[in-house]
Amino acid sequence: MAPKYPDYLFVNIDCLTYAGNLFNLESISDLPNYKFEKVDITDFPALEKCFAENQIDSVIHLAAESHVDRSIIGPAKFIRTNIAGTFYLLELARKTSERDKSFRFLHVSTDEVYGSAESGLQFNEESPFNPNSPYAASKAAADHLARSYYQTYGLNIVITNCTNNFGPYQFPEKLFPLVINNALNNKAIPVYGDGKHERDWLYVDDHCNALDFVFHSGKAGESYNVSSGSLMTNIELVKRICGILDKKLGGGKREKLIQFVTDRPGHDRRYALDSSKIKNELEWDPSNKFETALESTVDWYLKNENWLKSCTSGEYMKYYETMYANR
Repeated sequence: MAPKYPDYLFVNIDCLTYAGNLFNLESISDLPNYKFEKVDITDFPALEKCFAENQIDSVIHLAAESHVDRSIIGPAKFIRTNIAGTFYLLELARKTSERDKSFRFLHVSTDEVYGSAESGLQFNEESPFNPNSPYAASKAAADHLARSYYQTYGLNIVITNCTNNFGPYQFPEKLFPLVINNALNNKAIPVYGDGKHERDWLYVDDHCNALDFVFHSGKAGESYNVSSGSLMTNIELVKRICGILDKKLGGGKREKLIQFVTDRPGHDRRYALDSSKIKNELEWDPSNKFETALESTVDWYLKNENWLKSCTSGEYMKYYETMYANR
């Protein structure tokens, strides 16, 4: 794989939580302009050392606790990582930018900061925040912090808010791999409430491409919504995945595994973003059709069942601990 930006040094800072997996990085681990650093962004001295040793001159901040269900059970980790961790990164960015005025900070966030959208309406970048879960509230707080560092210190900040992502290597607690994994193992496929919660699904490659556009061309101090327009209910999506598995594997209807479960507290009914700003100002558009990306995603998990098993069995934990100890 030839690097897209060979003159950049990409330093991947990750503390490798339960969802961290060094298997995911094997295809890029040997690239000459890539480096992995096992650092927790809430550990300011370690983070400061990492910045200094690697001469960090820009940040694309994707680090977060991201699973809403876990934020309901244990919000403390979300407050610590998503708010305090963002603060520490911003502080180091501010200090670095005093020496290097070209420093850029891309803060990556979520559509959940806006809360639930009324039927037929979309949120734009001027919509007020109305978070309804500890996860969403922690991300909203981080967004406000990032914006404040632009307004107060003049830090070169850009912010993105994206819709639900899907694609390869997604940890199996998320909807796509959860449905696939349970269907493959003849387990119940849980669907919250009546299954009619609506989400706009964005293929991970399109999201990464959008981040590239915003990082290089976004206007300092601005926010950009990123969405694909592939809006559908959860039950419709689950049935589509089951249908693709039926077609590829045979063996009867996997829809019979669907089981409606008690809805979670504070569950937003609908997310919908207006992404006309990034399309008009930066000329970004998703390049993958949803139906094609959906099928290719299912194909990836079918071809990588061992990866799924390693994630759900805990074997990957032993793997990355061993790999890091040997570095």
